[in-house]
Amino acid sequence: MFVVCVLTSATGATSLLTVPLMIQFGVEPRAAIATNMALLVLMNGGSSLGFHGEDPGCRRRLWRLVAITVAGSAGGAWLMLLLPSSALRIIVPGAMLAVLAFLLVSPRHHGEPPAPPQWRLRAGYVAALALAVYGGFFSGGYVTMLVATFTFFFGYTFLRSIALARLMSLASSMMAALIFALHGAINWPLGGILGAVAFAGAFIGARFARRLPEVWLRRVFTSAVAILAIKSLIFDWR
Repeated sequence: MFVVCVLTSATGATSLLTVPLMIQFGVEPRAAIATNMALLVLMNGGSSLGFHGEDPGCRRRLWRLVAITVAGSAGGAWLMLLLPSSALRIIVPGAMLAVLAFLLVSPRHHGEPPAPPQWRLRAGYVAALALAVYGGFFSGGYVTMLVATFTFFFGYTFLRSIALARLMSLASSMMAALIFALHGAINWPLGGILGAVAFAGAFIGARFARRLPEVWLRRVFTSAVAILAIKSLIFDWR
């Protein structure tokens, strides 16, 4: 868990590894997703602390994104509670494969991206809302897709996008975890133990992310997601 959080503090998609592992060890899918959301609160807190000092950009835009994220994540969390467990067993590996495809085809940005036009900014808010719903529902690959959204639609640098995505993920996981907690869906002993490890791993990973080439973190993570996605589809969700 510690190594997973170190590696994914910058690349995102921690849930694509932690949720299947919890299910593999006998945790019911809905409880695994809910418990993972509590874990993500601590992990995102540690990662955001590690990225402290990165310029978040326009303050007005930041608060708009926070409001959009909280509202969308609340809707996603309610949706997760309404769906049957059988549907979750299909959605989890499906999301893993979708994010893997996204990682393989998403463009790389080098240097400072150009300032985006207004239509792209508006589209970015729409994309942020759609992703927030997914973030509250499951969150697997949420940070990864947010980073691409912030670089493409808002013209942020890669490092700033990572730091901002972690802040949004913190807001998202807090909202979703609150809803799951009110419905008694979280395994608190498991979430507390894993969350403490995740906090430390995410903080250290965020500090290293400022020094290590992103391409190597991306290669390691992509390989891990590919192996686990194939394994999950073949062995765990039959």
